[in-house]
Amino acid sequence: MQDTTKYVAADYKSDQPVRWCPGCGDHAILNSLHKTMAALGVAPHKTAVISGIGCSSRLPYYMNSYGFHTIHGRAAAVATGFKLANPEMTVWQISGDGDGLAIGGNHFIHAVRRNIDINILLFNNKIYGLTKGQYSPTSARGFVSKSSPYGTTEDPFIPAELVFGARGNFFARSIDVELQITQEVLLAAGRHRGTSVCEILQNCVIYNNGIHSPITDREYRADRTIHLVHGEKMLFGKDKRRGLVRDGFLLKAVDLDKDPYTIDDVLVHDAHTPSNFLHQQLAMMDGTELPLAVGIIRDVESPVYNEAVEQQVREVKAAHGFDSLRSMILAGDTWEVK
Repeated sequence: MQDTTKYVAADYKSDQPVRWCPGCGDHAILNSLHKTMAALGVAPHKTAVISGIGCSSRLPYYMNSYGFHTIHGRAAAVATGFKLANPEMTVWQISGDGDGLAIGGNHFIHAVRRNIDINILLFNNKIYGLTKGQYSPTSARGFVSKSSPYGTTEDPFIPAELVFGARGNFFARSIDVELQITQEVLLAAGRHRGTSVCEILQNCVIYNNGIHSPITDREYRADRTIHLVHGEKMLFGKDKRRGLVRDGFLLKAVDLDKDPYTIDDVLVHDAHTPSNFLHQQLAMMDGTELPLAVGIIRDVESPVYNEAVEQQVREVKAAHGFDSLRSMILAGDTWEVK
């Protein structure tokens, strides 16, 4: 029977006091997630929120749903197992850039590769906040931190690049201060069948305050970010008079008032095309020469791992008459040990 209950954000809030630092970007993301869940209309008892370790991973405590605060880096593995055992549940995984891409990096790419039906929220503040300010897998080369006092000597992961390298079918990005865009991408993620990855640029006010400021500050945001919407022209800037056009195999940002281009030259965003060539180019823009892309960058249907496993189990049971795991094990050659 279909649930016709009308839910509101408060239905998904627990009675636990939120213990993030005042001003932390996690507060805004939590607020957006509560509103998104109400909009999706999936009952709290049909929802599970699973996390690893880190500041962001406290989020299950603040949800009126099933929740698992697991171990460092293993959220994707636990979420995968939970979804396979409970296919009727909607599963959200919460990870930080350290938890998800360092110790949890292997689980992350394989969850994406398998296309298990879970929604991964990757909070990216480019620092280890809970353990007091070490550099993370997304910290830039040369970044000075407590664990790299003379600057890091390595290049960072770009989350989008990992998703596309693992053949991901859904990737979106938002910023903690962009509540409407965050709700937009979370809503699309919740409706997507398969693994969805939403990177949310989040500010750590204590150990990495202002790391995203060159992009997120109001003074720059309109010119250094572009909100991609499926079926709409790729326009940005305060007056939407700048756009993205093709420049050979690459992308180019142009000013429609100064450069020899018209609105007809500006690309239209197609989030649903199976080819990931342009999606990856869009996702790799970083807000310097080309604006950082926010919104739903890729949303493509593809076979879902847990659904394929369920179908295979049904077919094997029907073909061989198995009614339990025990009957399957005993169907082959057996030996009696005396």
